[in-house]
Amino acid sequence: MKTALMADPIFREHLAGRQHPERPERFDAVMHGLAQAGLLDRLPRIDSRAATEEELLLCHTPEYLRIARRDVASGIPYLSTGDTDITPNSWDVAVRAAGGVLAAVDAVLTGAADNVFCAVRPPGHHATASRGMGFCLLNNIALAARYAQRKHGISRAMIVDWDVHHGNGTQEIFYRDRSVFFFSTHQWPLYPGTGRADETGEGEGAGTTMNFPFPAGSGRHEILQAVENSLLPAAARYQPDLVLISAGFDSRAGDLLGRFTLTDADFADLTRRVMEIASGRVISVLEGGYSLEGLSAASAAHVCALCGADDRSLSSARGSGRAL
Repeated sequence: MKTALMADPIFREHLAGRQHPERPERFDAVMHGLAQAGLLDRLPRIDSRAATEEELLLCHTPEYLRIARRDVASGIPYLSTGDTDITPNSWDVAVRAAGGVLAAVDAVLTGAADNVFCAVRPPGHHATASRGMGFCLLNNIALAARYAQRKHGISRAMIVDWDVHHGNGTQEIFYRDRSVFFFSTHQWPLYPGTGRADETGEGEGAGTTMNFPFPAGSGRHEILQAVENSLLPAAARYQPDLVLISAGFDSRAGDLLGRFTLTDADFADLTRRVMEIASGRVISVLEGGYSLEGLSAASAAHVCALCGADDRSLSSARGSGRAL
């Protein structure tokens, strides 16, 4: 597989100097993991860019964009719409993260890459059309799906979210929209309190939301089973043209904010299963993951699988420092 990386050091600047789980060192951890696995120098890079106002309006309301810009410019420590911490540069970073993900969509849908991993922050899947919440300002994954439809004519997109927290913003944006299928595994109960199994979509979107809430301590058995027994058959029926992954690595064992037990090998297997959909045409976007060591290892395993390498190749590369 021709795998590319979208990563920009500007993503370090959001919340710089503040004590927060979603800290700039998360970006460093991802890049370190890719380097240790011999992946960093191998992956072609996609440049980030600022998303335009027109692009942001694909998923967010004009009023929310106005409020978020005002809040950041005012210097207050968090968005007035919710519980999202901000610093004076947060808007510029968030807009560039969102635009970078859109550039990744362009790369995949023009054939420049088979798949792309976007090492972005701030994350996005809690941001609704009208509210930033969680650690999120803009919903990167939702914007990517809608942009793929509007610019590239994609009819059906599928979003797979394995973050330990439910992607309530993504679900809300597409809950009545049949053209985007949303699948989520997440810990229950846990922030933000959404994602019950009976939340399956409404109106024209009925049946195109699929939630698997699992208790703390769940891991490979529960999540792989949900993917194999429910996601893959649903994808075979739905036939998406593009798959997007909300790649949250806070579902890994030992994370600071979750109590799932996935391992690095599990993330690689999850990635391979999802790549069976839409012939491997995938855009993966970083969401959570708050243990730096865990995030580093899990993201490397994920990208290794996107590249088509197996677990033994990853382990050997880590030990030797060679490229895969």
